[in-house]
Amino acid sequence: MIIVAKKHMKKLLFFFLILYKSSLLGQTVLNSYPLNLKKYDESNQILNVENSITHDVFVFATNTENITILKYNTALFLKDEFSIPRTDLQDKSIVGYSFSEDGNPTLYWGTEDLKTIYVIKYYLEGKTYKVLRFNFPVSSQSIITTFQQNNLFYILSQDASQPALGVYAFKNGIVEEKIYDFSPFTFQNRKTQFLTFNQVLRENPIEKIESDEYNTLSKASKKTKAYMLDNHIILTLDYNPNKTQVFDLNLENHDLTEKIFPQSATQDQRKLSNSFFYKDKIYQINTTQDELLFDVKDFNSGETIKSFKVSKNDTIRFKSSPLLMQRDNEKPKEVKKTSKFLQRLSYLDVGLSVFKNNQNILVTLGGNPRMEQMYYAINDQMYSFNYTQTFHSESVFFETTLNNQYDFTLIQQQPLAMDNINYFLDQNKKATLPNVLKFKDFYILGYYDITAKQYIMRRFTDGFIPNEPTNPIIDKATFSKSFSFDKP
Repeated sequence: MIIVAKKHMKKLLFFFLILYKSSLLGQTVLNSYPLNLKKYDESNQILNVENSITHDVFVFATNTENITILKYNTALFLKDEFSIPRTDLQDKSIVGYSFSEDGNPTLYWGTEDLKTIYVIKYYLEGKTYKVLRFNFPVSSQSIITTFQQNNLFYILSQDASQPALGVYAFKNGIVEEKIYDFSPFTFQNRKTQFLTFNQVLRENPIEKIESDEYNTLSKASKKTKAYMLDNHIILTLDYNPNKTQVFDLNLENHDLTEKIFPQSATQDQRKLSNSFFYKDKIYQINTTQDELLFDVKDFNSGETIKSFKVSKNDTIRFKSSPLLMQRDNEKPKEVKKTSKFLQRLSYLDVGLSVFKNNQNILVTLGGNPRMEQMYYAINDQMYSFNYTQTFHSESVFFETTLNNQYDFTLIQQQPLAMDNINYFLDQNKKATLPNVLKFKDFYILGYYDITAKQYIMRRFTDGFIPNEPTNPIIDKATFSKSFSFDKP
């Protein structure tokens, strides 16, 4: 589930809408519902979600005054609706949701700091609701992120002084806390200096990765990433360029296990590296100014499945797009030489993002502007903040396409459903509060039409219109980086 909770979508680095031809004529309006939201109400918020057990689809729409709940069956026919005043929630927004065994939804309302969360269960049959309150222990822990899995709502937190992460699971009005202690494990940087777990996270904050969706290169280039799976959280650490350190947080039995995936050796020790976890595989990138290495490894066995290597004097044979460079929202430019690409990449935070459609595995490799840390002191206490290095502000990247045997393929990829959704939103400014739900074998775009005053759901799939021309330089994988959808 991908949603936009804020008024405007965040446009990231890559903006290719004017260069792309979309298959919009192949998309279908599924249904619509009359809804009167105030156009400039900052409390406006819409979520479109699926009960993972019953596969009913729910819409939660709210403004300053009311909350409306719509329930659709698996055929997307409206089964029930419930609208009530939004009492005592003036300064709060929906930060998450869950479903009980009886199929009724629970919404979690909180302020931005999540100090206090109102847990409200809505009973659609009797048109009633029940309110509980949860106070988060903010004095000792800081919230990293929230997420939904298996119809439950979770909060991931970090202890302020101890080497530990906390996971709070909300179920049937009860909050279960699990603490994962990292003190038995060793953390060393590239100079073999010992670090504490909290030092690693302070210098490399955790980035939440959506496990079954496309993640932008700006997210994937972070050195510490958390992947939310059904009953596990996979935490990958790439602060040391010589290895990927992985922790598996088991949400069922509370186990915490570690795995180490060494990076391939390079001739120059001054290298940059990163990784991406996807469907029980670890994808690793390792670069210097003279060479680039790309490995695919099995997560369970550690075995290297496929390895690609290229030097600065070679042509990158495993790329399915040109080598591209882009500054801000300017038109991307092609980099002709591998040596020039690697030189520019050496000034950036390198990373790779992986996504699989029905045909192949799509990988984006490259780098984003490096975030430098500045430090300042208040009452002898050190604090830090990030700023973007302005001298090297461009990003460089290219795409590669792998088949199911992890061999490079030149098969032309059709645009993803998300490409078509992004294009539709750019061309239809009346479509506001967009959110995207992966449902069955297609995607549902839900949005509020400010002109028709309706909530509309559209069906989007992968693919071109027959005989639709495609851009020879900007392919669909690049285009899918145009927007990022915020999640509660």
